[in-house]
Amino acid sequence: MNKTTLEQWRMLQAVVRHGGFAQAAGAIHKSQSTINHAVHKLQDQLGLPLLEVVGRKAQLTEKGRLLLRRAEQLLEQAGQLENIAGSLAQGTEAEIRIAIDEVYPYEYLAGALQELSLEYPHTRVQLMETVLSGGPELMQAGTVDLLIAADVPQGFLGEALMQAEFIAVAHPDHPLHQQQRKLTLQDLANHRQIVIRDSALGGQVDSGWLGAEQRWTVSHVATSVDMISRGMGFAWLPASRVAPGIAKGELMELPLEKGSRRSATLYLTYADPDLAGPATCRLAALLQKESSQYPAVSPA
Repeated sequence: MNKTTLEQWRMLQAVVRHGGFAQAAGAIHKSQSTINHAVHKLQDQLGLPLLEVVGRKAQLTEKGRLLLRRAEQLLEQAGQLENIAGSLAQGTEAEIRIAIDEVYPYEYLAGALQELSLEYPHTRVQLMETVLSGGPELMQAGTVDLLIAADVPQGFLGEALMQAEFIAVAHPDHPLHQQQRKLTLQDLANHRQIVIRDSALGGQVDSGWLGAEQRWTVSHVATSVDMISRGMGFAWLPASRVAPGIAKGELMELPLEKGSRRSATLYLTYADPDLAGPATCRLAALLQKESSQYPAVSPA
């Protein structure tokens, strides 16, 4: 059983902050006698002098300063706990689980999450960055509340969000750029292709692989971009991820006869729109807002 209470520490904090018992009484709307009794009882319970009067002002002793510093952490945590309880009482969910395909532009994801953190500071976010069928698999397993992916899982309804563009790129010094002509698929098949692994545990697909014997497989888009920038192969990569490298001269679009650019529709899917809480719905709206600069696409 604890000897002291948070209310006693809160009153001690008020006395120190406002410079005395009378001032604290006016600030926290308690009687001076109530505060005086609480602080003196606190000192008696601890067996330590926490305050000393210097002139007309009450100041902390050295031991009181140490203890109050620790107590203020507890007071802050208690306040956060009450705020969270208030949010939950209003129906705000404690956590959002979202799976987003890595082809979705990171800057738009970051913008949406930053704004959500300001509006719902007590709602946790579990972000799962997936590739290909990894996200749909998580939704079918009931692991996520929201999904952004190129496929809508069977049994769910997705809303078209944006067109993701992919560009075939290689380092400017790569042999493919030395041909001085339009390239064919046969030209590509003779060189190493960097393919991003499907993050699904079952039913993985090899999207975009041309059958090159020198295929290398990685797990993340960032790894592929880095490898291509080092001249280690070629790949079709999201335009949003390769644009900085192209601007810096580290990457160059391959001059294919056809197919150097591909596109895929990304869909936003709720696990259950009727059960989605206000924070989940707000995050979905923010993602739609961030994606609105892309051309409109047809619904799934």
